Amino acid sequence: MQARDLTLRGITTDGSPRYPEPLAEVFRGVPHQRCQVHVIKELTKGVLKAVANARASLAQSKPKLKRGRPSSKAKEARRRARKSKAIQQKISEVFQDRYLFVRRQLKVSERKRLMQMTRGVPQLRKLRELMEQVYALFDRRGRTQTALDKLSKLRRRLSRFKHLGETLKKLFAPTLEKALTFLDDKWRPSTSHAVERGNRRYRKRQKSLYSVRTQEQIKARIALDMWREAQGEGRDQTLQAFHEARAG
Repeated sequence: MQARDLTLRGITTDGSPRYPEPLAEVFRGVPHQRCQVHVIKELTKGVLKAVANARASLAQSKPKLKRGRPSSKAKEARRRARKSKAIQQKISEVFQDRYLFVRRQLKVSERKRLMQMTRGVPQLRKLRELMEQVYALFDRRGRTQTALDKLSKLRRRLSRFKHLGETLKKLFAPTLEKALTFLDDKWRPSTSHAVERGNRRYRKRQKSLYSVRTQEQIKARIALDMWREAQGEGRDQTLQAFHEARAG
């Protein structure tokens, strides 16, 4: 980076515990950003687990029925059978459309479907509200301190729901604050996907020669990738000029 006259303004990594200590030692004072996508992925897994627990609770609330069809003269038995069927239908609907609880933006029809599906099950509606508040933390229009204040309020609210504490414990992780540092710098990426794509591309190209790679080959490959990225803007402009000339 010094040879190319570049300045390191921030580091973005995934949630691995291996990063913080060496980064603090080698790049002292450089802000460390945790990948937003990895954080949201962990939180959505927790929400989907909470939805699964809610389905299990609904299954336990089903009334026990005797074997066979209920008698036409037994009104109570028919009522219990209808209730059991309605609960089972709701369980099936929640399982089929469980993605609605974690999708970032819902259409009007999807929101209407979610409200209909969670009628009579307020804990499921709370999960959707919680997920919307999580997405609001990463809104680029805000600042890091504003997001941290929202996070503190969300944690206090979540602490009142003891049955969700273990399922959504990722919200209380001390590294979550590092996923919000990008809000104070519009040039800093919120994810490490670009680097990960480059790493995957490099591993794929070198898969057949993985056992014979040398340090010089690795340096040359990294330098070539950096050169191609630096030339990307000019290459796009050239292609645009060719297209315009061809179109007349």
